[in-house]
Amino acid sequence: MMLVQDVMIEADKIIKVSPMMPVREALNLMRETKVKSLIVNKTKPHDAYGLLTYKNILTSIIANDGDIDLLRVYDIYSKPALQVSKQLKVKYAAQIMVKSSVKRLLVVDNNELEGFLTMTDILGELLESVKEVDDNDH
Repeated sequence: MMLVQDVMIEADKIIKVSPMMPVREALNLMRETKVKSLIVNKTKPHDAYGLLTYKNILTSIIANDGDIDLLRVYDIYSKPALQVSKQLKVKYAAQIMVKSSVKRLLVVDNNELEGFLTMTDILGELLESVKEVDDNDH
């Protein structure tokens, strides 16, 4: 049985940004670090984490005729981002992604960020497990 904690990216390896960060700066950070999304920090203990994706940025560029210099992350990010527990079975996390048409979930316990789970992480694990079964057949 595979749990979210077995495939998630640990919180200390995740790039987190402030909701106050200018969108252009966030976009540059995404390009430099080759990530497709950024976790947006909560501003108070009972606040929610958010997620900034290329899709959010692209949508805002189109809506603002290409001028993103006036925008900050808080203007365009998704909040609250969908969250799961690290104790959840991976298959349920995958079902949430499919049903909600999202490729990324935050892993949160007690309203604190524990990790990040992407469709790519899940598929990578599935392919490994399929490969192992194939290898055992020969």
